[in-house]
Amino acid sequence: MLKRFKDSPEPHQPGMVPPGSEHKVMHASFRIGDSTLMASDGRCLGKPNFQGFALSVTVPSDAEADRLFAALGDGGQVQMPMAKTFFSSRFGMVADRFGVSWMIIVAS
Repeated sequence: MLKRFKDSPEPHQPGMVPPGSEHKVMHASFRIGDSTLMASDGRCLGKPNFQGFALSVTVPSDAEADRLFAALGDGGQVQMPMAKTFFSSRFGMVADRFGVSWMIIVAS
C-alpha cells in the first residue's frame, strides 16, 4: 500500500506538509516474507539519513536468506557477506540502494 500526501482525503493542517512535498509518502506498507513493514516520509523535513540503525529480517532457509540478501544488495553495498556464524547457518549485512542497512539471518 502506498499513499502520498497529495492523496489524502482530508486537507492537511497548516504547516504539516511543506510546499513541494505533496509526492512524498504519507503511509506505506510492504511485506517481506511473513513480516509487514510500515514507512512514512514523516513531516518531510530535512535530508533523508539512514545512519545509526539496521533492520533485521529472519528467514526460514539458507536459500531464502541468499535470495533476499541479493535483492536488497542490488544497487547497494555489502557490509558483511553472507556466511555461517556461531548463531546462524547464514547471516549477512547489506545496505540497500537507499542506504538502509539490513541484517539477514536464518532462524535456528
